[in-house]
Amino acid sequence: MSSISILGLGTYARALGTLGVKAGNTVEVIGRDPAKAADLARELGGGATAGTFGAAPAGDIVILAVPYASAVPVVAQYGDALAGKVVIDISNTFTAADSTELVTPEGSSGAQEIAKAVPASAHVVKAFNTVFAHVLVLGPPLDVFFAGDDARAKASVSAFIESLGLRPLDVGSLEMAHWLEGAGLLMMGLAGHGAGFNIALGVDLLS
Repeated sequence: MSSISILGLGTYARALGTLGVKAGNTVEVIGRDPAKAADLARELGGGATAGTFGAAPAGDIVILAVPYASAVPVVAQYGDALAGKVVIDISNTFTAADSTELVTPEGSSGAQEIAKAVPASAHVVKAFNTVFAHVLVLGPPLDVFFAGDDARAKASVSAFIESLGLRPLDVGSLEMAHWLEGAGLLMMGLAGHGAGFNIALGVDLLS
């Protein structure tokens, strides 16, 4: 099992926290509002705890469950407190007002921009951004695509995904995060043009 710290108190933090606790992982939730963090930890049960915002996260894996616009400032504020951690970026890099364009620099991705802001010993892995939070809580069978540059970090993330009863699919280096974020746009396009939001992106493995 994994030791997880979730930065954020929103819908996705609740979804991942719920699945994480159910799977037997050690879960810490962290937010700027200590009372809300404590409430979420109690709601999750299973020994989940509330951490202190800005202090070193307890988990070996730190999940950034915050909007992309907040992600880089948050990791910059944490600084060396993230040293040695595996940092999972779940964000999608488009605005709510216009779900047709990515807001990241040309040739980059949100995950790559976050990787520039974390300590050198931390490793960023892109994951979960192609699964809607409300679909995630429905559980398996679901595919979770992930990308990163460090093999050990990716192995940790893969094991965590598997612990949730989901299927991890490695798409390559962190440069591939740009295309995963593009897939997030694809999901929004599908949802908004007839498919609805109760959908999931997956791969059929043919024999």
